[in-house]
Amino acid sequence: MIEEMRLRDLGVIADATLPIGRGFTAITGETGAGKTMVVTGLGLLLGQRADSGAVRSGAAQAAVEGVWLVPEDGPVAARVREAGGDVEPLGDGAAELYLGRTVSSEGRGRATVGGRTAPAGVLADLADDLVVVHGQSDQLRLRSASAQRDALDRFGGDPVTAARAAYRSAWDTWRELDAELATLTADRDGRAREAEELRAAITEIEAAAPIAGEEEDLARRAERLANAEELRIAAVSAHAVLSSDDDGPDVVVLLAEARRALERVASSDAELASIGEQIADLGYRATDIAVALSGYLADLDESGPHELAAVDERRGVLAALARAHGSVDAAIALLETGSARLLELDDDGDRVERLGVQRDAAAAELDAAADALTAARLEAAARLGAAVTEELHALALPDAKLTVEVTPSSTPGAHGRDDVAILLAPHPGADPRPVSRGASGGELSRVMLAIEVVIAGVDPVPTFVFDEVDAGIGGAAAIEVGRRLARLAESSQVIAVTHLAQVAAFAGNHLTVVKGNDGAVTASSVRRLEGAEREAEMARLLSGLSDSDAALTHARELLETGRGAH
Repeated sequence: MIEEMRLRDLGVIADATLPIGRGFTAITGETGAGKTMVVTGLGLLLGQRADSGAVRSGAAQAAVEGVWLVPEDGPVAARVREAGGDVEPLGDGAAELYLGRTVSSEGRGRATVGGRTAPAGVLADLADDLVVVHGQSDQLRLRSASAQRDALDRFGGDPVTAARAAYRSAWDTWRELDAELATLTADRDGRAREAEELRAAITEIEAAAPIAGEEEDLARRAERLANAEELRIAAVSAHAVLSSDDDGPDVVVLLAEARRALERVASSDAELASIGEQIADLGYRATDIAVALSGYLADLDESGPHELAAVDERRGVLAALARAHGSVDAAIALLETGSARLLELDDDGDRVERLGVQRDAAAAELDAAADALTAARLEAAARLGAAVTEELHALALPDAKLTVEVTPSSTPGAHGRDDVAILLAPHPGADPRPVSRGASGGELSRVMLAIEVVIAGVDPVPTFVFDEVDAGIGGAAAIEVGRRLARLAESSQVIAVTHLAQVAAFAGNHLTVVKGNDGAVTASSVRRLEGAEREAEMARLLSGLSDSDAALTHARELLETGRGAH
């Protein structure tokens, strides 16, 4: 709800602060005092188009600031934070939100949301969750067909809610099956080509039978075979030094002589005995190395040009596989996953048939759910039309009839198969027309008030603002307008700019806007009225005279009537 608004240099208002608060706030004042600037300022805070003509004559810019009370973790606060601003926590889950808008005399403007500059579009995003404005030129929150359908659904309560949920579930199931079937059918040739290519690839990979890490092993073998002669010469030379077949000394023989020389005197010195053991160990190791070199040479001698050719051929096969699939590892991975994919593709014909059967069954369930939703909406539409028509008769539209029409939609969707239109016949014999075109400007405010009063019981809005809701009425009809605004204020904040005492009498908070002698509205010109001051303002609204005894008596009677409504 709106806690407070401040207007500066807007229209005739130089500087005014309006304390609003909960319940029903009535704003009255002399003609030309700037009452409607309250609605204009509120429109700026809600992202409406800025008009430099609203800037007070002689001022550089107009400014509007508003303080809202909002849930700390609600959608409004979330959108504010998304825009870079924040709300001020108050405790118990509530928070204050500060909004601002400036408009220069050249037409430039700036918006602030939660303490941060933001595009005016952010204000418009917040508007639907903050305020509903009904003025002579902007009457209908139910502007679109979808909004009217949603309003009817909310009014319909649990029966419509349950039917809509069942329909949405059936719709989602049918859409998913239909989309899958359409994809399979439309891409059948492509999937056939994919299956053919996959089958050929799997055949090629299976024929090659690649092994992980095989490429590296073949590279090492190829390197060895290509340099076999150099490797043989080196191994022969090393073996001859370690263990020669000739009579000449070699490492093994020399180490054995060194060990025997030390063994002859080892009993005389333990240190030499230890060194002798180390030499013996070296001899054993040299012998082992000589044996290993003999085995290496034997293996090398068995490898010939035919083995190198076989290795090169295998490497060629793997290289071709890598070129075709990116790498040998990718080819191995494709072999592991491709079979399952091929089974899926080969099953396309059966899948199309199965999906067709499932989709037909889902379509039948969807038809039944759509019929149930339509039936629930038709029942709710009859109740809504009758309830609003009854309200209209009490609001000085005795011959008006409102109907809610539910017809088959040309574009069925997730919402159902119905179009919903709210129609008004202002008098007998008149053709029902869309409500925004079926009433005059003065009548339309009352029509919208009647709709809001009926719908608010199941679909409350945080704040309603009515401008000229009492146009063209008076007497008992005006009292009924006031009574219904008070009823609406039981579940929502209501602000009404009015010139009728019969309406203002029902407000729990009465503000007046008064022009100064210089024609301007200053900070001291907006006051909350109580007691005798309020009675005097009510008398002025009734007779034009604030001190008329008769008017004051009537004013007190109206205020007593209004208090009885709370």
